Amino acid sequence: MNEQVRNDTALSKRRKTYLAIVWGELKKNRGAIGGLILIAFFVTVGILSPYLAPYGPTAMHRDRRLQPPSRLHLLGTDEHGRDILSRLMYGARISTNIGIAAVLIAGSIGVSLGLVAGYWPKVDNVVMRIIDLWMAFPFLLLAIAIVAVLGPGLRNTIIAVGLGGVPGYARVTRGSVLSVREMDYLEAARAMGVSDQRIIIRHVLPNVIAPVIILATLTLGNSILGAASLSFLGLGAQPPTPEWGAMLYTARGYIHAAWWYSIFPGLSI
Repeated sequence: MNEQVRNDTALSKRRKTYLAIVWGELKKNRGAIGGLILIAFFVTVGILSPYLAPYGPTAMHRDRRLQPPSRLHLLGTDEHGRDILSRLMYGARISTNIGIAAVLIAGSIGVSLGLVAGYWPKVDNVVMRIIDLWMAFPFLLLAIAIVAVLGPGLRNTIIAVGLGGVPGYARVTRGSVLSVREMDYLEAARAMGVSDQRIIIRHVLPNVIAPVIILATLTLGNSILGAASLSFLGLGAQPPTPEWGAMLYTARGYIHAAWWYSIFPGLSI
């Protein structure tokens, strides 16, 4: 019983140490901190959108179509009389969910490939040549190709954007693994007969996760932008979904008659 308590206490201390390392590395990067604050703001707006939005995202007011910003509609209305501010608030939830889901997909696949490539030299060359080939395709072009195969829609947009971000996580993880692979504590674990899988999970991964988290905060915005780009091309979210890119896609036809319709979704993106 006492041994179990000591093990639990040691595990808790290690977790606190890992969190301290991650936070320490995060604080050194102003871009990551700024991105984190901005993400937190939009996530908060998205979560509270049912309470903060003055109107429903699909509520139509036919007598208020394409009205400029006013006291009733702070950011104006669209061609159906829908309140743009309300749609942007609800769109914050959709866009941040897309970004977070895409980062999780890219991170899980990329980190796994990076761990395998960095820890086992025999497969390093094969994995990294695949990653190099992956990176040869421009991010947006690759995402368009994937969505063209899978079909338009939010779920396929998340998959496409997530797969497009895999190479960055793989390369960062591999570089970090190479720097810790020959450390003394890993040699000691191998000498004690600890399996490679256990070494990777218990010792390697916690020591390379800090740069991965920083990369995630920096690329989350790119994921949201990529999803918005697909929606703007008509391959992502479909109307009447209040997604920022889809709103901009619809607003392009009214850019001269209603400047506010495209300006505010564009600023949000």
